[in-house]
Parts: sequence; C-alpha cells; structure tokens
Amino acid sequence: MRRLTIALMASALMVAAPAMAEPPPRADAPLADPAQEARAKALFGEIRCVVCQHESIVDSPAAIAADMRGLVREQIVAGRSDDEIQQDLVRRYGDYVLFRPPFKGATVLLWLGPFLLVGGVGAMFAWWSRRRRAAADPLSAEEEAELAAILARDDADKATLSDKTDS
Repeated sequence: MRRLTIALMASALMVAAPAMAEPPPRADAPLADPAQEARAKALFGEIRCVVCQHESIVDSPAAIAADMRGLVREQIVAGRSDDEIQQDLVRRYGDYVLFRPPFKGATVLLWLGPFLLVGGVGAMFAWWSRRRRAAADPLSAEEEAELAAILARDDADKATLSDKTDS
C-alpha cells in the first residue's frame, strides 16, 4: 500500500510540474522607430537581469527580463532620457541592476572589492612565504663530524663501484 501511495504521489508531481514552472516570457515587440529601438538595445546591454545576475536583459530568457525590456521601451516612447530610465530601474531594483553602478558609499565594495581581495590574498601569500623561509640552525661540531663521515663513506662506495664497473 505504501509503494502505491508513493507511486501515485510521484505521478501527480510529474503531471503538475509543468504547470508550476515559470511561464515563458512574452514575445518582445520592437519599437516602430529604428532609432528608438537601437537606443533601447543599447540600454538593454547596460542593464543586468535581476534573476540571472550574470546576463544583461537582452540575453536573459527570464520573464522578468522581458518585463524590464518592455518597461525600457515604454519609457523611451514616453520621451525619457537614458539616465532617467536607468535611475528608475535603480529605484526599483537597486544599484546592482546596472553593470556599471555609480561609485558611491553603498557601491564601494562592488568597485574596490576585487582589488581588496587580490591585495589581501597577495599579502597573505607574502606573509606565509616569509614565515616558511626560517633560517636553519647551524650544525654543531658533532653533527658536522657525522656528516663528514657519511660523505666520506659515500665517496668510498662510489669509488668501489666505479672500480668494479671499469674491470
């Protein structure tokens, strides 16, 4: 009975999964004026998809990217400037929506973070390499005598081996 229940639940989930998925984005309707459409496409490349985060809204297949493209087109038709459109998107989604956010207190980590990270790793590597490069203590007289005996024995073994191979 338990197996039947599990099989029925799994079947129900497989049937319901497509219905629970995100709907496909609506098709983009380009602007009638080619100059305005070119301006919109230039803006699309500067705006980050808030779902994908590594793609611009022109490349993103997410539904919200399609909505953002529609919003940009509507504002272009309404006569807003590129800066006004970007500021409206920043107001809605934050500075992170722009691929080149403004340099200010809230975004200083976005701008300087990579440099600070590389500098910090470099400083840690330098500290670690200096720490590992500790000078060896000099050998005592007893240790030097023992080392000399080992080296002399090694030289004698090599000479004996050399004499055997020559004959």
